[in-house]
Amino acid sequence: MIKNFFDLSKTALGSFLLENRQQKFRTGQIWDWIYNKGAKNFFEMINLSTSLRELLTANFSLDRAHISRELISLDETRKLLLKFIDNNEIETVFIPEESRGTICVSSQVGCTLTCKFCHTGTQKLVRSLTAGEIIMQLMHVKDSLDDWPADKEGRSVSNIVMMGMGEPLLNYDNVSQAIKIMMDPHGLNISKHKITLSTSGIIPNIYKCAADLGVNLAISLHATTDELRNEIVPINKKYPIKELLEACYQYSKLTDRKRITFEYVMLKGVNDSIKDAKRLIELISGIPAKVNLIPFNPWPGSPYECSSTAGIEKFANIIERHGYKSPVRTPRGQDIMAACGQLKSESVRIAQNKVKGIFN
Repeated sequence: MIKNFFDLSKTALGSFLLENRQQKFRTGQIWDWIYNKGAKNFFEMINLSTSLRELLTANFSLDRAHISRELISLDETRKLLLKFIDNNEIETVFIPEESRGTICVSSQVGCTLTCKFCHTGTQKLVRSLTAGEIIMQLMHVKDSLDDWPADKEGRSVSNIVMMGMGEPLLNYDNVSQAIKIMMDPHGLNISKHKITLSTSGIIPNIYKCAADLGVNLAISLHATTDELRNEIVPINKKYPIKELLEACYQYSKLTDRKRITFEYVMLKGVNDSIKDAKRLIELISGIPAKVNLIPFNPWPGSPYECSSTAGIEKFANIIERHGYKSPVRTPRGQDIMAACGQLKSESVRIAQNKVKGIFN
């Protein structure tokens, strides 16, 4: 049975070569062709023997997901709708900025966490992505931008955020394998300091992530009391705030005082009071951190409104007066539903709209 190459770890590729009486150093050459040069078939690999290229072709596919749709926002944000072999779909977003280019990567089709302010949460979990399906998202974006080789100066893709559809730490094995491929210096060569994993707080896997990966950690906090967080981020019932913050403190210690990012969506009249800001300062005291304030991005049927600009600025000022950076995230790609909290498989969106009679 032919396997998809993108699901293969570097170690597994090396073992395959040895089992087939090939020299192990070929592993690095193949890796370079795929992840540095962006090769789309094995016969492009001219420094490999014909017999080895035939062996690879007989055992592995370099097929990628199908791009169902690509949208480009007025602010040049790109959203790709990718369809896999089982017809399930996910969304991937590329956000260009003057000094960097960031891919927002999905880890699951749908999400099991049902956070009340997140569009993905209204789409029940279908399944987790394989490591290869996670990596394919980067490959497609780099293809779209003609961003090969990966080690060229001035490359378009410099940063990765695991902030797309799904909860990465509920798909830990595949996410960690994919991140190791991203970080490999002989391939995509993205530093762990340029990769951020965002989680709603799966505490056991936060500790695993510290030991295995050491990438930047972002916590979807969004509330300062267990009562409210239980409501809007239901996983809090299993992993409450106090235990989550202890895990954050330990993560920072285990990764050489790496700063934790706390993400906080601003919901009008829900979590944006002066008391909330002061409680937030008390909660994160002692943790090297910054607080990203996220203006709520509405979606059809969303139950919340965004806090006022003045209210967000006041909230940020309180946090910054206590020594924490508190940038307000600039919404990107809102016109193509690519902003934070807006992602959802297009097929599900269309199906739901048909039920509502929006489409004839």
